[in-house]
Amino acid sequence: MNKRITAAAALLAAGMLALAGCSGDGGSGSGSGSSDPIVVGSVNTISGPATFPEASQAAKAVFDKFNADGGLNGRKIDYKALDDKGDPATATANAREIVGSDNAVAMIGSASLIECDLNKKYYEQEGILSIPGIGVDTGCFDSKNISPANVGPYNDMTLTLLYGSEQLKLDNICVLLEIAGSTRPTYQAAIDKWTQITGKKPLYVDDTVPYGASDYTPYIVKAKQAGCKALAINPVEPDAIGQVKAANAQGWNDVTWLYLTSVYSENFAKAIDDAGAGIYVPAEFYPFTDENAVNKDWRDLMTKNKIPLTSFSQGGYLAATYFIEALKSVKGDITRESVSEAIKSMPAVDNKMIGDPYKFGTIPTAGWPIELKSGTHAWEKVADDWYRIPKK
Repeated sequence: MNKRITAAAALLAAGMLALAGCSGDGGSGSGSGSSDPIVVGSVNTISGPATFPEASQAAKAVFDKFNADGGLNGRKIDYKALDDKGDPATATANAREIVGSDNAVAMIGSASLIECDLNKKYYEQEGILSIPGIGVDTGCFDSKNISPANVGPYNDMTLTLLYGSEQLKLDNICVLLEIAGSTRPTYQAAIDKWTQITGKKPLYVDDTVPYGASDYTPYIVKAKQAGCKALAINPVEPDAIGQVKAANAQGWNDVTWLYLTSVYSENFAKAIDDAGAGIYVPAEFYPFTDENAVNKDWRDLMTKNKIPLTSFSQGGYLAATYFIEALKSVKGDITRESVSEAIKSMPAVDNKMIGDPYKFGTIPTAGWPIELKSGTHAWEKVADDWYRIPKK
């Protein structure tokens, strides 16, 4: 008898759900008059040898402020930021949890070593768009469903090589690469782009440099003995500190460091006493260490929420800001489909924090040159404007 009652109740519930579905308030979103939260997600490498926690933290801060200000006609954003730990299986599972189970309408503010390449086909299959705060792996830059807020490490590598050879007039530049996943060919393409523009080649390329090594002395000794005058490297902050200190220990005080935006932080500057002949970075966003009106809103929000002031948090902030502008333009139901259309059709965003206007599907090519000199513990702008990769 109890089983029959249970079965009847289940049928009744199914009927009610079917009727609700006919009302047009279902699918991957709900009607514009609904009070249901708008689910947005991100997949991030928050733990492991190379981490990027600030991007999703910054995106959450933007969404929290948006919610506190009333949200979208009273509807709040429910932001789900998961940690892939740099593990492929976890990164894949994270995306399926947020997109498949939680029915997110978009992926915003992600920052992961590996997730774009792993999940790009799934995002395409599910018709969801992603605006990573920090695009890292190759999949972030070759998918029609993913368009990061940042320049990315590959254009960043071309920019830092260009600045070293063309502005600083350096020769005998050596390239040391830390490789994760399938990034090796794309880094080579970035180096080849520099060669195509300048006709110059690196003295040598070493792609065996590990993430999170306890000692970078062997790689530094090899470079010094080979006659390298400058080192172009793509590390995260802790690795870069180890590399510079290894050079200090070898008494190599005339080497120029050509790093990527990943090392641009106040913590890095404080950790370095001897920067050799200088540490140069093409900042992907307007230099945050320059305290002026350009970064004021971002800086105030990060400071309020105790989020580190880094390029990573700039990227997360911008990705969330772009999304909110697109969300406000949606007419009618908030669904994955309507949000995707709004993001794709959003006019190019011209923000002073970025060198090129942001438009979904395009990759910016500008960085702002900054330098860390020995003994200063502070980054300084060394240009009055953005430095760009020349157009073909």
